Amino acid sequence: MIKVIVFIERGNDGSYGAYVNLNDNRLNYGIFGNGSTVNESIDDFHKTYEEMKALHKELNKDFIEAQFEFRYDVASFLSYYSKKFTLAGLQEITGINQGQLSHYVTGHRKPSTKTVQKIEKSLHDFATEIGQIHFI
Repeated sequence: MIKVIVFIERGNDGSYGAYVNLNDNRLNYGIFGNGSTVNESIDDFHKTYEEMKALHKELNKDFIEAQFEFRYDVASFLSYYSKKFTLAGLQEITGINQGQLSHYVTGHRKPSTKTVQKIEKSLHDFATEIGQIHFI
């Protein structure tokens, strides 16, 4: 079984897509999932994977099993985790103004590469900090 990166992105129409990098030619098939939420797009992606697997079996073709790692664009991440993190909380974690974060969520603006890296590093640092908590 191979590990494959799946990108989740928010479209201009507000829907979400989950897709395999087309430059990754280790799979002998292509799959895509879409939905009105991140979860719907991931569920549709997994459903498409199972349908492709069944089709390959039906056609007696080899099927490459894969394990998927989902990666988000900033808008999709913020939308997906919006019930778990408030924009005020994310401002505290990342140092980026919640008004600016709101623009990323709605798609009115896209963050620069430098800002994406700052958000990602801040969240990883926060996750490491949280991972070191032990209650007595």
